[in-house]
Amino acid sequence: MKRAIPVLVLSAAGLVPVWLFEPGAEEPLTDVAAPVTEAPAQTQAQTQTQAGTPQAANKTVKGKLIKTSEGDVQVQAVFQGTKITDIQVVTAPNTAPTKKALPLLKQSALQAQSAKIDTVSGATATSGGYKQSLQSAIDQAQ
Repeated sequence: MKRAIPVLVLSAAGLVPVWLFEPGAEEPLTDVAAPVTEAPAQTQAQTQTQAGTPQAANKTVKGKLIKTSEGDVQVQAVFQGTKITDIQVVTAPNTAPTKKALPLLKQSALQAQSAKIDTVSGATATSGGYKQSLQSAIDQAQ
């Protein structure tokens, strides 16, 4: 009996943080997401190099908004011709695993030049949404 009361009190105290935990899945990232901007329109004269050969203009394409179990995910990709030169997050869950996963996903996609990249452990839902949104941007760019 002497141990029962402290065990119950400590058990209840240990559950309080669990009860108070609120995942931030519904909030979009503000510190990771870059502002959405369209690439400026360029004339043919602006897109030519000094040698006089045409150079592909940058094209920014926003992927579809993907709803995941952790929250919405949307990316936009910047293309120079058919090459992906940058990927920016428009919307993503505001969770620690997502914040760690986004740079890894971006690096993998830029290296692979594709949405066919590995899922980041701990951010499976976000990884899936990222890949789907990126694939839709790639499809729109073609």
